Amino acid sequence: MVEKKDDNVKATADMTARAQAARAAGAQLLLGLIGSGIQRSLTPAMQEAEGVAQGLKVSYQLIDLDRTGDGVEALPSLLRNACTLGFAGLNITFPCKQAVIPLLDELSDEARAMGAVNTVVARGERLIGHNTDGSGWRWGFERALPTLSSADLTRVVLLGGGGAGSAIAHALLRMGCAHLMIVDQDATRAKELALNLAGQYPRARIEGSSDAAAALQGEGGASGVVHATPTGMDKLPGTPVDPALLPADAWLSEIVYFPLETQLLKAARAKGMRTVDGGTMAVGQALGAFELFTGRKADAARMDAHFRRLVAQRTS
Repeated sequence: MVEKKDDNVKATADMTARAQAARAAGAQLLLGLIGSGIQRSLTPAMQEAEGVAQGLKVSYQLIDLDRTGDGVEALPSLLRNACTLGFAGLNITFPCKQAVIPLLDELSDEARAMGAVNTVVARGERLIGHNTDGSGWRWGFERALPTLSSADLTRVVLLGGGGAGSAIAHALLRMGCAHLMIVDQDATRAKELALNLAGQYPRARIEGSSDAAAALQGEGGASGVVHATPTGMDKLPGTPVDPALLPADAWLSEIVYFPLETQLLKAARAKGMRTVDGGTMAVGQALGAFELFTGRKADAARMDAHFRRLVAQRTS
């Protein structure tokens, strides 16, 4: 059962000690990713390469629910097995970011506020949930569009109210977004997320809906658009909305990174929109996860360059 307290400092200190002990003993630091359809994930390569650069032997394993034929109901046994095998931590992705929460011993403040976990750190037999999606998205967004004059946050439409969408919503509101429109195929989920956020950010106007056209074109249109659904991935091709609805004078941020050039991103660029590709968030969240796992800061420029090389190799 989740305890209502934050233990980031203790978790990081513990991971630092374990990483140092593993390095001294020449042992491997075991990490993993749990999710569906993750065979082409670049997270293992990013984490292992950064480990090598910092003198750590990192072994990163994929636990693909599509390969095992399991769903989120397999999470309890997967977490138990990870603890038994001595995993130092796990990344968590679709569709497990919210389902994993009741199975953890503690949550960081960030994960609790966002209602989603993408990183689990093992401290002894205790599992602590964190979320680096919001901070990772913001890192990439500010790197691509470094000033607010380049990224108007007056009225932002967020497509997707799931785990990633929730994390990005928090990041946007913390950055000063004045009006956030959350759009999800499940109108109830969108409205519930909007209501939850409104309680935490009373100065902002936050709404939830399933009507993408009204959100994108109503009240003078959107100043920015964030896409936070799996649509556009290799296994889920297409666009989450009709590209004709995209406002040409706005910016668009994509979270899908394989392919790096999604159909939505291409359509946005064709209309002249300023864009941020999904690779920036992939690197940003990996930076946060690496620090939680090892107690060491990753080299951002090195990790980003490695990520871009990997994408180029896989698409050539």
